[in-house]
Amino acid sequence: MPEFLTLLPPDQARDKLLSHLPKAAVDSEPLAVDSALGRVAAEDVAAPHPLPEFPRTTVDGYAVRAKDTFGATDSLPAYLRLVGEVPMGDEPPFEIGAGQCALIHTGGMLPKGADAVVMLEYTQQTFEVSKDFGGPTSEIEIFKAVAEGENVIRIGEDVAKGQVVIPKGTILRPAEIGGLMALGITALRVAKLVRVGLISTGDEVIEPSQHPRPGQVRDINSYTLGALVEKSGGAAIRYGIFADRFEVLKEAAAKALSECDMVIITAGSSASTRDMTAEVIRQLGEPGVLVHGINTRPGKPTILGVCDGKAVIGLPGNPVSALVNGYLFVVPVIEKLLGALPRPKPTVQARLTVNLPSQAGREDWWAVKLIVNRQSSIVNYEADPIFGKSNLIFTLAAADGLLKIHADATGLSAGELVEVMLI
Repeated sequence: MPEFLTLLPPDQARDKLLSHLPKAAVDSEPLAVDSALGRVAAEDVAAPHPLPEFPRTTVDGYAVRAKDTFGATDSLPAYLRLVGEVPMGDEPPFEIGAGQCALIHTGGMLPKGADAVVMLEYTQQTFEVSKDFGGPTSEIEIFKAVAEGENVIRIGEDVAKGQVVIPKGTILRPAEIGGLMALGITALRVAKLVRVGLISTGDEVIEPSQHPRPGQVRDINSYTLGALVEKSGGAAIRYGIFADRFEVLKEAAAKALSECDMVIITAGSSASTRDMTAEVIRQLGEPGVLVHGINTRPGKPTILGVCDGKAVIGLPGNPVSALVNGYLFVVPVIEKLLGALPRPKPTVQARLTVNLPSQAGREDWWAVKLIVNRQSSIVNYEADPIFGKSNLIFTLAAADGLLKIHADATGLSAGELVEVMLI
């Protein structure tokens, strides 16, 4: 199998795969905003009005004209006449004139004439104020001067009318959900979930609910990869487990390809004569196999293909290899099909606890456990590698992240500062 003799670096292999795929290939659908967490906006969303729509205070205190407080100090306070209290959820029925102020609570609308708010802790009432403010004139001592606009959010300071607040391709997080609700936008168009067909192969593989006989193993990859797909914005469609027979596998893959946006076949990706994934991909459509063999560990026998505009990826049967390469290749494909804007992956800096060997010319990925380092004020974590073979799923279940050793390195030394990709 000549393709397996040429191993591409992961970044180069991924770029080659993505270059053969259409951008934002999935359709869009309308969706309620409160159900859109994690979905990708399929169009620009513009603000229908400014936010806030009225000037409001960010603190409890007194609404004032800033120039009436100039020079106010603890030893020489300013004295302002209290003219009322701003009602919450309503427009103040009064204006602030020269030498006047009004009690206001966080979020309250600034009265006309006022342009700043003095925080409550920098004030003092000279005597008790009657409930309806109809008693003797009350004065407020101001012990700190404020500038115009201080402790106030102006109209449109958060968002201007017509401003694009959610660009197309934005992955909707809690903050975006809240922002849309603040603007009264309760529905928007999002990219449909990427349908990912999952096929497991192997005469020895059985369903997790079954009791294995000697020599049999339960299917892991359909479920780990399915969870990764759903976490990344896809819908996992499991087609089941298929025997190591070419026509059976080809028929299952063709069905999955016709019904899904991409297909993942696990196992059957090595150079063994019984492994047929590469040949199946060649016969499913053009251009077929793009890459057979990645210069990385784990996951060297990964296959990347495109058949008539859809990605078909063959991943190793070993659970750790399959899942690590799922992060490297499956997730980027889903993000491209969704039209998602690029976002940095969550990472942390950590000190490596032990020496890690590596082969020059090959990119290595190690599962690591992060340990809080309470003795360091600069680096808060230590990265402790989890040693285990690629068929031991709990080596990855125990990990907090993945550590990459670049191909030009022959290893990493204990104490080195490393970057860990959180998983």
